[in-house]
Amino acid sequence: MISNRPTVPTDLDRVTAWTVTEPVGWIPAERYLAELAENMYRPEWTWIAEIDGRVVGRALWWGPRDSAHPVALDCLDVDPAAGDRAAIAAELIRAALAGFPQPVQYAIKVAGGWRDDPATSTAVEWRRAAAHAAGLTREAERLQFEWAPADGVPPSTGVLRFAEASDEEFLTVFKRIAEGSLDAQTRANLAVKGVDATAREEMDFYLRAPGKREWWRIAYTPEGQVAGMAIPSATPYNVNVGYLGVVPEFRGRGYVDEILAEITRIHAANGEPRITATTDMGNAPMAAAFRRAGYRNTEIRINLSNNVQP
Repeated sequence: MISNRPTVPTDLDRVTAWTVTEPVGWIPAERYLAELAENMYRPEWTWIAEIDGRVVGRALWWGPRDSAHPVALDCLDVDPAAGDRAAIAAELIRAALAGFPQPVQYAIKVAGGWRDDPATSTAVEWRRAAAHAAGLTREAERLQFEWAPADGVPPSTGVLRFAEASDEEFLTVFKRIAEGSLDAQTRANLAVKGVDATAREEMDFYLRAPGKREWWRIAYTPEGQVAGMAIPSATPYNVNVGYLGVVPEFRGRGYVDEILAEITRIHAANGEPRITATTDMGNAPMAAAFRRAGYRNTEIRINLSNNVQP
């Protein structure tokens, strides 16, 4: 009989003794302990599956330090000797989700070309099957990119002018960029919620993020027309590209390169040693722009979620 439950402080040694041997991203003991101290992991968000008192599965849920509920499943693993790993993991996820009232996401992190590696594809497939069975059925594969100073700071060409603006002005541009977006999450949100709610939720997401509001810029053509916007942002771990886009009437002119360069310059001017970025696997134009700007693809994230969310 398998039981699933959140941990209590006395389980800490058993939780941190767990190691993942498959070629997927996971959370080792030192990181778990560091973020447990920061309230981003918590005993009540850390779930284990047990058979006769022996831990056979572990699910680490993560959330911002001031959040009432977790927002992401960071690490999922089941002992291969326990039986059907996908079935055990699905029950472990379901048990936790019963107490989480808001949408959550699970990202399986792997190296590029994972489908061609049998060990990696096997590790992905049982986790994906478990997530789907537990209700995390919305799926998107995303490319993770990274920039460092050695990759070069792009110079300003003067093709576009960048300026600060009010929240109302940014909200208008969020709405315009959503039109014809290739981003899977934006398209899903538009289909369910419409452009106004989608734009407001996306903007609110970045207003809540650890990045600074004063970094935000609207991009203008030499004639003073709005061409797009640049929103450098951050996570609790490092700065990132955040959000960028070009309004429909100016797409195809290379402005995405200028906007991405502006975000990179802002972070570089602040002395940041690392900038991260993500885009959907299917958004080939954005992936190409990252590569042109010197960003390197470091991993692939298979994101599984249970609802539309920014």
